[in-house]
Amino acid sequence: MPAPADDRVAGLVLAAGGSRRLGRPKQLLPYGDGVLLDAALAVARRSGFAQVVVALGGAQDEVTQVVDLDGIEIADNPDFAAGCSSSIAAAIPKLDDSTDVLVLMLGDQPGVRPETVQALLRGRGDAPIAVCRYENGVGHPFAFDRSILPELAAMHGDKAVWKLLEQRAPEVVEVSVTGAIPTDVDTEDDYRKVLAELQAAG
Repeated sequence: MPAPADDRVAGLVLAAGGSRRLGRPKQLLPYGDGVLLDAALAVARRSGFAQVVVALGGAQDEVTQVVDLDGIEIADNPDFAAGCSSSIAAAIPKLDDSTDVLVLMLGDQPGVRPETVQALLRGRGDAPIAVCRYENGVGHPFAFDRSILPELAAMHGDKAVWKLLEQRAPEVVEVSVTGAIPTDVDTEDDYRKVLAELQAAG
């Protein structure tokens, strides 16, 4: 599924978390025919990106043994405990120099669809930042123009991306997409919910 414009688009899947709330590596939770991170990477593969990078940290040895990482570039983040911003900073140097747009995705959010990614890219126009406006609020994936990459690389903290969206609110385009914000897995209840959603969709 090609990108709808001539931009070279890279996808970054954030999957370095230590799963503190869950108590076991959520990247490796059984899901569908594989594990949770397999599902997120499958969406990235089907989204037409010129390059896919995954940020790994927590349980990295186990993840690299279990998850299908064929064709995926790995960004090692030993500072993953510092939050998502550290994963973004670790991954940006891995991006091809010709990258025009970066799409940020979550490795624990298997319900995102390639069609949502494509709608986001079509709807962003030439905006520096675009986000998905679901029926119940704003959620991932997010798209960033290359001009924002230095700012992303310099962020600190776990909610830094959301703070950036607030700071640059006049420049952020909200792209309407169908459905509710896909569940991201932080707790056992979240995991049960995504499994139920998968079964209902099956």
